[in-house]
Amino acid sequence: MRSDHIFVFLLAAALLVGCANRPINEPITRVDPQAGYRPQLLIPKRQNNQLSTLFVLSFSGGGTRAAAFSYGVLEELRRTEVTVDGQRRRLIDEVDVITGVSGGSFTALSYALYGDRLFSEYEERFLKRDVQGALIARGLNPVNWWKFVGGSAGRSELAAEYYDEILFEGATFGDLLDKQGPVALATGTDLSSGSRLAFFQNDFDLLCSDLSKVRLSRAAATSSAVPVVLSPVTFNNYGGTCGFEYPLWVRDVANPETRARPSARAVQRYREMESFQNSKDRPFIHLVDGGVADNIGVRGVLEFLEEQAASAAFRGEIGFGRIRRIVLLVVNSQSSPTTHWDRSEEAPGMAVQLLQSTSVPIDHYSFETIETMKDRAAIMGWQRQLHVARARLAGASEAEAEASLPELTLEVIDVSFAAIRDPDDKRYFMNLPTSFYLPAEDIDRLRDVAGELMRQSPEYQSVVREMGGGVAAKQGGAGGAAH
Repeated sequence: MRSDHIFVFLLAAALLVGCANRPINEPITRVDPQAGYRPQLLIPKRQNNQLSTLFVLSFSGGGTRAAAFSYGVLEELRRTEVTVDGQRRRLIDEVDVITGVSGGSFTALSYALYGDRLFSEYEERFLKRDVQGALIARGLNPVNWWKFVGGSAGRSELAAEYYDEILFEGATFGDLLDKQGPVALATGTDLSSGSRLAFFQNDFDLLCSDLSKVRLSRAAATSSAVPVVLSPVTFNNYGGTCGFEYPLWVRDVANPETRARPSARAVQRYREMESFQNSKDRPFIHLVDGGVADNIGVRGVLEFLEEQAASAAFRGEIGFGRIRRIVLLVVNSQSSPTTHWDRSEEAPGMAVQLLQSTSVPIDHYSFETIETMKDRAAIMGWQRQLHVARARLAGASEAEAEASLPELTLEVIDVSFAAIRDPDDKRYFMNLPTSFYLPAEDIDRLRDVAGELMRQSPEYQSVVREMGGGVAAKQGGAGGAAH
């Protein structure tokens, strides 16, 4: 090979490696609790929002199936009217926080960015687009190999670039600060520890990093970075360099001799926070699909309830004098495809075994988390009834008893395919694949069934009535699946 050819080859190789470097999240020198993308700062600024109720939507993972199902929930909330402070409003305007995992993170982040514009563009731009086919084509195109071969980038960075083109338009979390919609919290899983890391400034304080300059597309790519299929998304960790102070609840649970139960989850979260702060031993954090740690996006809410229960000081810090009730609407698009393995003496192959060994524990963990939340809601309801009964026996009037109720109540609404009444329809939805492409008919049916399941839910109907509204009339479409 001629010397000039060798020089060109070496230069090309250097460019190949150099250009494959990932975006770098920027450090902060000092934590500022009064700035950044934080729910406690953004929610009180929303116009005409009822501050006594914290309304949380939880969008599960499941690829396009999850994105379409959660979009159908938003459509139903948009159709439903309630009364807030004497004014008729849409129930969707009362949603304060949306947690999103994997496919659900796309709907959560997109609604936070676009608001009502989502309802005229989301289908064409994302839901009814062959996202999976486009990603495979880009990955196989040699022109794109330099973007994820060598250096610290990977296939997920290529996916994030595509998501920017078709959906997020280069928007960052800083662009969400002035929006009037809900706070969207996409979640990734720390590959080393299995810990959750949510894309809001509170968690990025642990890394001493500025979330406002992180693109929404990278958050969505992180939350949907299925291990092996897609690469981890890597973030620089500057933890321990910005004067981070632990929240007040840590003081009340860190000492094993004084902590109250239940607090085990809070203690575990404290240990995870300590690990993120250790940038000396962990200068890089590699994140994968948020569903690995919590496929329904409810874990953070459960930990939050335990933290406030374990710490009176923390309850004061987060302003529970205003929040009297939490409404948690869990949008669970978990499927359960029909199999015929047990009809054969021969066991399934290695690939199927690997898939089952990861998906089955995640599904069972999701079920247990939802049931734990329902149990927690029931216990809080019983405590409320007991408090009122005791107050009345002590001679208090009904108004006095109500006024002295415990600080917080919880209502859980579970919207999932398991509630579909028709066996054939249930089988249809349970067998939809987890991918980033579905035919248009499947998308429409997912949207329709989401609304029908909400309208038939006693828990949802109860919340709507309590807020002075009525359940929306059935809409026309491809549905009928919840009959």
